[in-house]
Amino acid sequence: MSESSMRSNFLSFKSRAKILHMTWFAFFVTFLVWFSHAPLLLAIQSSMGLSDQQIKTLLILNVALTIPARIITGMLVDHFGPKKMYAAMLLLTAILCFCFAFATNFETLALARFLLGFVGAGFVIGIRMISEWYPAKQLGLAEGIYKGLGNVGSAAAAVSLPTIALMIGGDDGWRYATALTGVIALIYAGIYYVSVSDTPAGSTYFRPNKSGGLEVSSRADFFFYLLMNVPMYLAMAVLVWKITGLGLVTPMSANIIYALLLGIYIYQSSQIHRVNREVFIKPVAEIHRYKFKQVAILSIAYAVTFGTELSVVSMLPMFFQETFMLPVAMAGIFGACFAATDVISCPSGGFISDKFGRKRALVVLLVGAAIGFFAMSQINADWPIALAVVVMMLASLCLGAAAGCVFAVVPLIKRRLTGQIAGMVGAYGNIGAVLFLTVFSLVSADTFFMVIAGGIAFAAICAMLLDEPKGVMVEMLPDGTIERIQIH
Repeated sequence: MSESSMRSNFLSFKSRAKILHMTWFAFFVTFLVWFSHAPLLLAIQSSMGLSDQQIKTLLILNVALTIPARIITGMLVDHFGPKKMYAAMLLLTAILCFCFAFATNFETLALARFLLGFVGAGFVIGIRMISEWYPAKQLGLAEGIYKGLGNVGSAAAAVSLPTIALMIGGDDGWRYATALTGVIALIYAGIYYVSVSDTPAGSTYFRPNKSGGLEVSSRADFFFYLLMNVPMYLAMAVLVWKITGLGLVTPMSANIIYALLLGIYIYQSSQIHRVNREVFIKPVAEIHRYKFKQVAILSIAYAVTFGTELSVVSMLPMFFQETFMLPVAMAGIFGACFAATDVISCPSGGFISDKFGRKRALVVLLVGAAIGFFAMSQINADWPIALAVVVMMLASLCLGAAAGCVFAVVPLIKRRLTGQIAGMVGAYGNIGAVLFLTVFSLVSADTFFMVIAGGIAFAAICAMLLDEPKGVMVEMLPDGTIERIQIH
């Protein structure tokens, strides 16, 4: 198939292209609802008489559940399939959205916002769906389109919902604007369920042999897996520490939560051992083997790419405002440019990965992003604003393209475990955000950018150890026969 034909297939609405477009829009809807509160916070605060501290609480609660949610969702999608899971996720999204929109007190509002953090895991479902429908030579671009267009949901919320709330008017305008996104999610849950299938006709949907944890291939990988789970709990502990610092949780309550996190980690480790205890008894059959280091490297790469994106987007308007003494509105526009590049950068990264090799593309783009953020650390009031914006955009393009490269590799590690692997890699994106936001709260903006540049450079070094996916993936069908899936 020629490259022009491949591109035209992406623009059609037939066969696999239909699945791609319907799935990125499902992702778009989940992000539309997840970030529906952000542009309406002042209206919510005024309507319900909330304090600044309570507003900060809502912002923290919005991301608190996403880290474990992506792990859980990855397991569920591998077991039940993306069609059922995305429909269920959209339905859950709608219900929680209505609970938030019509809450009458802060406690209900906060609980709904905390539970809505689960919606941020919808991204993982589509990674598995797209990987079932697209061949390896097109997979990077397809996953990049899915991620890039889906992420626009947050920007769509920022642009549309304040206007809708203003048109409705009154103290409750924000409620109906927010609830409207829930209605969209509710309707699309039904549309998605009746319009897609998990695999093309005649293809097999491979499920994990066991549930409760990711299957690994060796003793060394088992302990590596346990080690890679530690940062997830540390990130959640940091969130608790931040909430405690705001005076929203007592030190005694925080200590109880820390103990619970430790207990959950120990329990999860026991479940992982249950799933993988055979690796201590006999070697894993060749057909079921893969290298866990692939998962670890991609997790680190996504922590510094998507994690940087989440953290930088929240501080860039303030950075431009303070550095160049710009009006708030103009500073906001410049800051928004950083996130807007996702529409181009993620698909571009996937295409580059398809064209020039997964490992090479990831390393080069990470190096480019590291250089870009080093340059951003040098920005000061003496710079022309235009040059500062150009440097920021170039850094963002490299960063988003590198994130696109990560998920061009994820589905090529082990087909039947794609959801769980995507869940772990995706969770590390949120871990990176927590880490970088914590750093930002302690240092100046230029030091913050320098720390990011160092983190990305470290990820680039790690990416050099990535094994280039090639040859075939081998899976066993339910009847015991072997299926080989070409990946290079």
